[in-house]
Amino acid sequence: MTTEQPIVEPLAGPEDLEEILAVDRESFLRPWTRAMYEAELRNPAVSRIYVIRAPGARVAGYCAVWMVDGELHINNLAIRPAFRRRGLATTLLREVLREAAARGCVRATLEVRRSNHPARRLYEALGFRLRGVRRGYYTDPVDDALVLWRDPAQPVEAA
Repeated sequence: MTTEQPIVEPLAGPEDLEEILAVDRESFLRPWTRAMYEAELRNPAVSRIYVIRAPGARVAGYCAVWMVDGELHINNLAIRPAFRRRGLATTLLREVLREAAARGCVRATLEVRRSNHPARRLYEALGFRLRGVRRGYYTDPVDDALVLWRDPAQPVEAA
């Protein structure tokens, strides 16, 4: 068993994008397209993509975010199925929250499928709380989006 720790860092280049597209295909029914990610990458003043590297995977997962006017909006977070339940999502999200705070973000938000109980447990464990519902927001299958916010000034380590 290896003792290497996972590493969270900004997307490094085209090879990381290929890996992110693979993570999306393994994780989502309606994954983002290459064009969608390329559009995000053309807007570095707002958009950031972080990857988590782990032994056995150049990109074990990623988190795509916007940082605007003191707010962090988490657009996508996914971990490859073979690497789930190892704490990687927690490590990744904690680091993204720390980075956002260092860049002046004082609160964070996201939408999550009502039926995605593992993701909801992750977000709630890191201090996100339900603030609204968007009925029928997701399609294929139809599901509500729960709008979660993380209270300002809550330390990342508190969770």
